[in-house]
Amino acid sequence: MSTKKVRWGILSTANIGMEKVTPGIQKSAHSEVVAIASRDLGKAQQAATELGIPKAYGSYEELFADPDIDAIYNPLPNHLHVPMTVAAAKAGKHVLCEKPIALNAADAEALRECPPDRIVLEAFMIRFHPQWERAREIIRSGELGDVRAINAVFTYFNDDPANVRNQADIGGGGIMDIGCYPITAARFLFENEPKRVVSLVERDDRFGTDRLASVLADFGAGRQLNFICSTQTTPHQRVQVLGSKAKLEITIPFNAPPDQHTAITIDSGASLDGSLARREILPACDQYTEQAEAFALAVLGEKPLPWGIEDAIASMKVLDAIYASEKAGGWVSV
Repeated sequence: MSTKKVRWGILSTANIGMEKVTPGIQKSAHSEVVAIASRDLGKAQQAATELGIPKAYGSYEELFADPDIDAIYNPLPNHLHVPMTVAAAKAGKHVLCEKPIALNAADAEALRECPPDRIVLEAFMIRFHPQWERAREIIRSGELGDVRAINAVFTYFNDDPANVRNQADIGGGGIMDIGCYPITAARFLFENEPKRVVSLVERDDRFGTDRLASVLADFGAGRQLNFICSTQTTPHQRVQVLGSKAKLEITIPFNAPPDQHTAITIDSGASLDGSLARREILPACDQYTEQAEAFALAVLGEKPLPWGIEDAIASMKVLDAIYASEKAGGWVSV
């Protein structure tokens, strides 16, 4: 395996980058963070000091022009994902871009302008956590029988009007922010794409964003995903996979703590209170580090990634169909 390291530049001082992703990248064996940029040089310099990053830039363009940078992490607000990712890729950088990768599928299709030799990945870090890999392994083993349904819940409370998640014109709302996770989870576990969706959406009359949504997705062959996401209910998250023989549950599916063990339970239903379920404990793992390491190894030519631009566009098509169903009041094909 290569001893080289991918040199990263961080695009903006967004909280997700400062608190989770950049520290995760810094722990990756094949990564080093060499620069951070902000439209406010002072903010970039402060962030660089806090995280021990050597260089700070007062514009995104300066970051893209730095010949010492191999890859860019883009955690900007949703409406800037595509234009800044395309700009970075055309400047010769590989790009890890936060989810959702675009405002809609048409927006995401502009990513095809990126040079084909540049890696562009939508940052669904859950796909790199061992608990998700183990869940899929169990499903593939047949222990659950025929997997027929995935139930998911992902909620939190945030009614701050200044928060980007509550600004509809730049891609705010619960479906875009967290509804994309159950969709990704189902695509990952079913190993297929949904055929059609139907949604029930309730919007905040102040922000115009969806604050509560229930979605049913038909994956064909009798398989269904149903999930609830909300930006204004008590924090909660769970994923259950229901098969003809047993049920699998991921206890903390999306925000698995990096310094704590995680758990998967497999329950045959022998006891309705779950007391006879088998419990598998997985070691503590920083899924942001795992994501960065996989990305770095792909950049170094060690191991290709199974996902890229076309996968991100496919994900956006599902989100588009959910919003279209809200307007149509019924089923919409993906």
